[in-house]
Amino acid sequence: MRSRYSAYVEHQIDYLGETLHPDHRADWDREATRRWSQDAEWLGLEIVATEAGGTGDTEGWVEFIANFTEAGKPKRHHERSRFRHDDGRWYYVDGEVSKPQTQRRETARVGRNDPCPCGSGKKFKKCCGV
Repeated sequence: MRSRYSAYVEHQIDYLGETLHPDHRADWDREATRRWSQDAEWLGLEIVATEAGGTGDTEGWVEFIANFTEAGKPKRHHERSRFRHDDGRWYYVDGEVSKPQTQRRETARVGRNDPCPCGSGKKFKKCCGV
């Protein structure tokens, strides 16, 4: 996993293709991978968890978070990746992208026709809600 992240940072697109499992190369978009590698400013890799993937294992999982900026906006890619060990080498097979958690408001939402919470006495839509 770390070597693939480093390949994104160093724009080593050939390496990313070589470490992709042969059964999954047919639908790999080399140009999209190259664009993402070059357009992002890579800020760091955090390994969240690993499962299997040791000596004698044929499959392993790595959960990671890759932090980067794209067009000046901070972003993060959180994925649980599956790797397979074939012919003495580990290959990336596929991954499950983590969905962001739903955030709940601590306070009630102010409606357009409710009194403005600033205390002006006006409706929210005519005051702070403009």
